[in-house]
Formats: sequence, C-alpha cells, structure tokens
Amino acid sequence: MSRQKTLLVTGGSRGIGAATVRLAAQRGWRVAFSFASNRSAAEAVVQQVEKGGGEAFAIQANVGDEADITALFETVDRRFGALDGLVNNAGVVDMKARLADASSARLERMFRVNVIGSILCAREAVRRMSTAHGGKGGAIVNLSSVAATLGSAGEYVDYAASKGAIDTFTVGLAREVATEDVRVNAVRPGMIDTEIHASGGQPDRLERLRGLIPMRREGRAEEIAAAVLWLLSDEASYTTGALLDVSGGR
Repeated sequence: MSRQKTLLVTGGSRGIGAATVRLAAQRGWRVAFSFASNRSAAEAVVQQVEKGGGEAFAIQANVGDEADITALFETVDRRFGALDGLVNNAGVVDMKARLADASSARLERMFRVNVIGSILCAREAVRRMSTAHGGKGGAIVNLSSVAATLGSAGEYVDYAASKGAIDTFTVGLAREVATEDVRVNAVRPGMIDTEIHASGGQPDRLERLRGLIPMRREGRAEEIAAAVLWLLSDEASYTTGALLDVSGGR
C-alpha cells in the first residue's frame, strides 16, 4: 500500500486556497494549511474536509514573517512527517491606487508577503523534498496571476509586479531543482469570484470588467484548484517551469 502524500497550502482558509484544500483532500492528500487570522473560517474548512472523509490541519501563520514560516513547516513535520507538495497560495492585494499615490509601507507589505514569503516557503519545501537534501521528491505550485503580464495599470501595478517576480522565480527554481525530483510550476488565474476584489476595495470589479474576458464570465475558485491539483499530480510528471494561465482567455 502506497504512503499517503502530504500537502501544505498557504492561505487555505478562503477562496482559491480553501478550494485547493478541499479538492486535494478529496483526491487523497493529507492537507495542512496556513491561515493568517480568521480561525473560524479555517476551522470551517477543516470541518468540510473531515465531513468528506479527508484529513486537514489548520495552522495560524503569517507568511510575511520568516519565524512563522519556520514554525509552520516544523509543525507539519511533527504532524505528518514527510512533505510531498507545497501550494504557495497566500498573498495580499491592496486598495486600488496609482503608483504615484502608493506608500513604501504598502510596497514593502506587498513584496514581503507575495514574493519573499513564497520564496521562503519554497526554500523550506526544497529542503524537505529535494533528493539532494535526502528527500523523496515532490512538487511546488505557486499562485501567480495574469496581472503579471497585463500590468494592472491604474489599479495595482505593485501587485502585478509581485506576481511577475513569482513567474521568474518559478522558472528559475524549476531549473535549479530539476535533477532533484522536485517540479515547480505556477498557475496564473484571471478574474476569479473570490473575496480578494472586495478586500481591494472593489466589490463590483468582476461586474465592471467581465466584458474584457473572452469567455464573458469570471472563473470559480474550484477551476483554479483543479489546475493546481493537476500540476501536483503524476499526470504532470514531465511538466516543470510552466506558467499555466487559467483566465477565460484573457
């Protein structure tokens, strides 16, 4: 009987992260996930997974803090042992703003969480999964955004830039660990129906911009989760360094 694989999802209490946790559990993964502050939302995801017969474990951690990241991975080590997959999903946006009005504090928060946090989480995953470090291999999926190519002018050029950094990091790390049985890919969602738009002060954003999407609809978090799970799976065994757009054609 094969060993049940363990997955860590950052930012798994809502939106794309929660959908990924639920789908991974349905497909047989043991899932640990981090959440920043909303414990009730995290507990609800755990209950949903357990109701379906799966196993999930929520850990409070701020991926913008290296000490929290270290503690997060050590908690997964103690709870599940070997790590087989990482989904770097946790990220932040901010209020719609032009660059001329952006503060350095906003920029530092954006890059600390979206870029440095993801890179540090990937570092910890590589230390555990890479055959060069005594691991048995694994897969990393980073959540980017089509904003990385569109630029988000007049809204969030800083967010778009942070996702451009994730694209470059994905390709570079994939090549760095390609001979160490670790695959690294990214999913780039388009406009998805999640709470992130409201958190950026634009609850009507999907309605306003739907006409720009060739498919004329926003995506669902579950559609992004399906792409993530494919990249984690053995079906994607020859796929690394890929940037997969799931954006309705935008």
